[in-house]
Amino acid sequence: MEAVTTVVIGAGHAGLAASRFLADRSIDHVVLERGEVANSWRRERWDSLRLLTPNWQSGLPGLPYDGPDPDGYLTMSEVVDLIERFAAVTRAPVRTGTTVTSVRRTDSGYRVTTDQGELTCRTVVIASGACNRPTVPPFAGAVPPEVEQLTPFDYRGPAKLAEGGVLVVGASATGVQLAAELQRSGRPVTLSVGEHTRLPRLYRGKDVLWWMDAAGVWSQRYDEIDDLTRARSLPSPQLVGSPGRATLDLNALTDLDVRLVGRWAAVRDGKALFSGGLRNVFSLADLKLNRLLDTFDAWAGDGTGERFEPTRVPASSRLQLDLRSGEIRTIVWATGFRPSYDWLDVPVVDAKGRLEHDGGVVAAPGLYALGLPVLRRRKSTFIHGIEDDAREVTDHLAAHLG
Repeated sequence: MEAVTTVVIGAGHAGLAASRFLADRSIDHVVLERGEVANSWRRERWDSLRLLTPNWQSGLPGLPYDGPDPDGYLTMSEVVDLIERFAAVTRAPVRTGTTVTSVRRTDSGYRVTTDQGELTCRTVVIASGACNRPTVPPFAGAVPPEVEQLTPFDYRGPAKLAEGGVLVVGASATGVQLAAELQRSGRPVTLSVGEHTRLPRLYRGKDVLWWMDAAGVWSQRYDEIDDLTRARSLPSPQLVGSPGRATLDLNALTDLDVRLVGRWAAVRDGKALFSGGLRNVFSLADLKLNRLLDTFDAWAGDGTGERFEPTRVPASSRLQLDLRSGEIRTIVWATGFRPSYDWLDVPVVDAKGRLEHDGGVVAAPGLYALGLPVLRRRKSTFIHGIEDDAREVTDHLAAHLG
């Protein structure tokens, strides 16, 4: 049985960042990847997707962005190229096509079982991603069979869908982007809206994420946040990385003639039932937006900047849709993602499937995590946020080995 000091699970940007800092400390390790380097970016994203973060934030440890368009947004192929380049530059010891099937405790550390054999190690870094499995509500099983159901993992573009109406469920970044793309393709789109985070793409002439960075919002540490559990479950902001740097919020979708309905609550007798109260949902999102803009203005110290039109409430909003009528041919569940730890045979996952950790230090000696929401900072899941997290988690790992 092969023995190494550390096994890193996942060869995305988080796992490769861990590898970089392990190598800097001369800690022998391997990086196990079920597919190829940057596998989820290759296989689990739709064709037109771009990063939400501007290119100047698309840097990895020792590899800052050096391209011609710092204010643009990388396409998926460009993200794959970036991560492949990072793997090559750092000479990461990646083993592709190696699926981890079990991680178990031993007296000296861990036994990692894969479809290519077994390894023993003293420490493990879980960098397998936060979005391994789309979240779909249980009542999806009651949807009539003639209506096709997709998740963002299945969706590639409008041409692959049946002609006719589409119901997109979820109004975070994924939901609003897919709703806009599908509506522009000529398909009538209904968007089911629940809690969401509204952001403009630009504020006072700069990308809103520039303001997040400059005002210190991104760098807020996990141990400084009052309600960390809630912070880790907040929906992703309504942003799109378009070349025109356009804002994509619910007002923009209304202008495209996307129909807005409330949160999908149930299916009864073939009918989708939606909650009311869109006005309250919109008001809460607008309130949070204005509070964030107040934070930016306070940091700038030069008065109050622009404020945006409140989210427009539809004159009437449907409370139900008959899914058997043919009006809706396809449902796209943009209702979030969660990590999958089916292979982790260590009691460190709670009843909701969340890994129990303190800033990436998992509740088992020698077990670590990277790439999860607000792991050590608010920017933890973004490409530019991995450097500080990976360095600090690797520091803790090295101290554990010492």
